[in-house]
Amino acid sequence: MSAVLALGEALGIPPLAMAELLPAIEAVIVTKLNEQMDHSNG
Repeated sequence: MSAVLALGEALGIPPLAMAELLPAIEAVIVTKLNEQMDHSNG
């Protein structure tokens, strides 16, 4: 989570906006990680 907030800060996105967007961002991150793990295992 802190990495996402740091990335937002580096991109000039206000912390409040990042906090609002974080659930959607987290969902995409988890989905993509799961896809990568599936491809690695099979």
